[in-house]
Amino acid sequence: MLFDMRELSLIKRYKILNSTITPRPIAWITTVSEDGTRNAAPYSFFNAVGDEPPMVVLGLLKDPATGGMKNTASNIAATGEFVVNLVCEADAEKMNMTSIDGPADLDELEYANIETLPSTAVTPERIASSPVSFECRSLEMLEIGPRQTIVIGEILVTHIKDEFILDPDKVYLDTPAMKLIGRVHGSGWYARGTDLFKMDRPKPLPKD
Repeated sequence: MLFDMRELSLIKRYKILNSTITPRPIAWITTVSEDGTRNAAPYSFFNAVGDEPPMVVLGLLKDPATGGMKNTASNIAATGEFVVNLVCEADAEKMNMTSIDGPADLDELEYANIETLPSTAVTPERIASSPVSFECRSLEMLEIGPRQTIVIGEILVTHIKDEFILDPDKVYLDTPAMKLIGRVHGSGWYARGTDLFKMDRPKPLPKD
């Protein structure tokens, strides 16, 4: 069946994207407003997009009620800084708590009783229980359409918990042990990365 995305309603477009582009990694983003209010919120329109410099991209949807930026986007626009914390299964409930729609002065880290650690290159704190945290600065913010802001961020510093580092010199990581979760189809559904299979990449074809 063909779906012409140019003709569909917003909610139908969203359902198609949400139900087909899966699993999506979750960026549990911590930011700080100009007045010092901390913010934490999960976003699954997120991925890595480059390594020179190392970059991530965030798709931050706007507030459907007001049409304005939500706190995460507003804080990044004001300060240029954010931390992407990856989400392990043990943090799922607290991560979900920080998705609450609350007032601008709500400190979600305090609300969800989340322990933090200081960052080294940016002001926002990182989530202590996260297996991996990326300290980032915003390189570009783009208003793409009426409902979304795209943020391209450079990773300045990466924190990886010691128990997941198998060989620090070769940067061999025990990714399965991190028990990272991702978003999948439908409202409230998540996936574990436990059902894996491996394929070797094809060898290069001979050049003429």
